[in-house]
Amino acid sequence: MPEVLTAPRVLTGDETVTSGAVVIGDQNVEWAGPASELPAEYAALPRTDYPGSTIMPGLIDSHVHLGFDGGPDPVARMRGESDEQQLVLMLRSARDLLGVGVTTARDLGGRAYLGVVVRDAIADGLARGPRLIVAAAPITVTGGHCWFMGGEADSEDDLRRMVRTHHKHGADLIKVMSTGGFMTTGSAPWYAQFTTPQLAAIVEEAARVDKPVAAHVHGIEGIRRAVEAGVSTLEHCSFVTETNERRFDEPLAARIAERKIFVCPTINVNAPYVAQLTGITVGEHLRPMHELGVRIIAGTDAGIDNTPHHQYVGGLEYLVSLGFRPAEVLAMATTEAAAALGVDSVTGRLAPGYQADLIVVDGDPRADISVLGKLHRVIARGRGYLPDSGRFDVSAPGTPYASPGHSVDLRRLTEATRRRQA
Repeated sequence: MPEVLTAPRVLTGDETVTSGAVVIGDQNVEWAGPASELPAEYAALPRTDYPGSTIMPGLIDSHVHLGFDGGPDPVARMRGESDEQQLVLMLRSARDLLGVGVTTARDLGGRAYLGVVVRDAIADGLARGPRLIVAAAPITVTGGHCWFMGGEADSEDDLRRMVRTHHKHGADLIKVMSTGGFMTTGSAPWYAQFTTPQLAAIVEEAARVDKPVAAHVHGIEGIRRAVEAGVSTLEHCSFVTETNERRFDEPLAARIAERKIFVCPTINVNAPYVAQLTGITVGEHLRPMHELGVRIIAGTDAGIDNTPHHQYVGGLEYLVSLGFRPAEVLAMATTEAAAALGVDSVTGRLAPGYQADLIVVDGDPRADISVLGKLHRVIARGRGYLPDSGRFDVSAPGTPYASPGHSVDLRRLTEATRRRQA
């Protein structure tokens, strides 16, 4: 039913409206602006006032894994579960994201096209969750990073065939493992898995069917090859060397900016604890990249070791600690992310014709980004969502590793963190 929401602040994505109002239709935003200028045609609609609050676009997590559970060993669980069990887990993960205000998410790695099933179920109203943009199994070399998801390919013909197969099964984009990763035994994060021509073949084939390419990249050479191949987004982009150091490459960062490639650094709630355990300052290169003109978007890698889907806001808080202004981080989590994901014509803003994806938070996130964890309301495509009772309290103090169904084992946590950094 159409409704008018009012609050002292409405962040539309283009401006801040003081004493603002938003009119929600069946699925879309019908109007947004100063409450004093509310058109007469909406005067009789039900009205809900939120004193002291902010109405803003729903959040976007640009990098999640619905098939990982965010516990101490998500890879073992994925490999040990049937497709049916994975599907149930993924539906739960989607609900957890929506419950903390994430109304759009990009799933960047799963198996058996289960993400497509979850995406379509949500879109059809059969399940609740964020709007999903799904990559299916990441393309990797035989035995390469995340090979167990089913995306192994080596020759150029095999790479093109994999892109075509993903397209046939309904994937929204292509994910490629340009380098190795931290979570796969025997995989080196600094190792460049594909040549530049191989990556270019993936990009070319994906462009033929109008699909962007997201490249998982840790090592510097793998970053360079992905940039030259013309991928759309760089995931992680951590500048890891063969000695497991982080060495920022300014000319390469300038090239990323020149080619207008978005970077999703997958900063999450674990970042300060990784720094404490390893001595590595996560994301220290992000401010210099941003100053060079690189467009950075918010994404958490939700689902990986000790990174539950309901801890989205912790990553935004860490970005602020790196020196970004809260307003910049809010853009990374809304308008910039929507542009990177190709959905900026339907979400990421509160404007007439945009889908009604919005949250109401207690306070002003421009002054204190942590208030994003104090939700009054979540609305996705015009439908309100009430988080599952008793699942978790995102504003409660305590360890960020507490995940539904998992106790915290600090010994395993430390081992997992070191494994991801070694």
